[in-house]
Amino acid sequence: MKNIRWGILGCGNVTEVKSGPAYQQVNGFEIKAVMRRNRAKAEDYANRHGIEKFYDDADALINDTEVDAVYIATPPDSHMYYALKVAEAGKPCCIEKPLTPSHKESLTIYESFKEKAIPLFVAYYRRSLPRFAEIKAWLDNGDIGIIRHINWNLSQAPNKFDLSGEYNWRTDPKVAPGGYFDDLASHGLDLFTFLLGNIIQVGGLSLNQQKLYAAHDAFAAHWLHEKGITGAGSWNFGCDHRMDRVEIFGSKGKIEFSVFEENPIVLNQNGNRQEVFIENPKNIQLHHVENMRRQLVEKNYSHPSSGLTALHTSWVMSRILNQ
Repeated sequence: MKNIRWGILGCGNVTEVKSGPAYQQVNGFEIKAVMRRNRAKAEDYANRHGIEKFYDDADALINDTEVDAVYIATPPDSHMYYALKVAEAGKPCCIEKPLTPSHKESLTIYESFKEKAIPLFVAYYRRSLPRFAEIKAWLDNGDIGIIRHINWNLSQAPNKFDLSGEYNWRTDPKVAPGGYFDDLASHGLDLFTFLLGNIIQVGGLSLNQQKLYAAHDAFAAHWLHEKGITGAGSWNFGCDHRMDRVEIFGSKGKIEFSVFEENPIVLNQNGNRQEVFIENPKNIQLHHVENMRRQLVEKNYSHPSSGLTALHTSWVMSRILNQ
């Protein structure tokens, strides 16, 4: 497959800048069709982005003979429903993160694509960003010695949407059991397994402190990576300010960075501090999409964010949420 035509299921906000344009920029990729249940919105998206076809029916897009691969960008509770249809159609697929709201559903998706040997990618795009590749290089080069521990604190204040009481699928436990934890913490926990190896033990607790919505809003966890590296994290979505701070401690230094904020990454070696700023691309999934093409075309390359790696992240999330 040298020219791959994609169809997008759920062309909402995430596809406007973060992901959609990347599929049009990567050489050998194009977006052939998009789908939304609201046909007028699907047509508007297609017109604005120069896309030939639009649908209000998912089956029509999935089974379109001019669509070679499918990107599922719908809310998480519908990921398994659509993914199994894509697997049945025998087409490569990329699914927005988190893979599904539960480890059980994630396993069903993974096994369906594995059984048919169909490529499955998940949009944990931080694995492909240059700023995190630099951090991985520091770790792999032993710049902070033997890695001992990682700690992540993420907090933010409730937004206007939360305070309004209006419906938000991101805080509906039927769609996202962990609320904002599902949407945000999954990015970091997936990144940490990319940097430090898989997690073999994990535990956590969660509760609803603010009572602004049905999903939980406060979380704490501890875990152990396969290389004996300990980890801890706390996530709270009812604090007075935003904080996003990760620290990786080693026998000879420390690395500091943010998962979401575009701050410099910091290397401390025996008292010597080095700051490096690496800008993210405007369309932040660009490198992730480029790497999908590498796997699909080159064949000898494996994308860093696969169904298998996302399945592991799903397991970690489920343990923290005590599912």
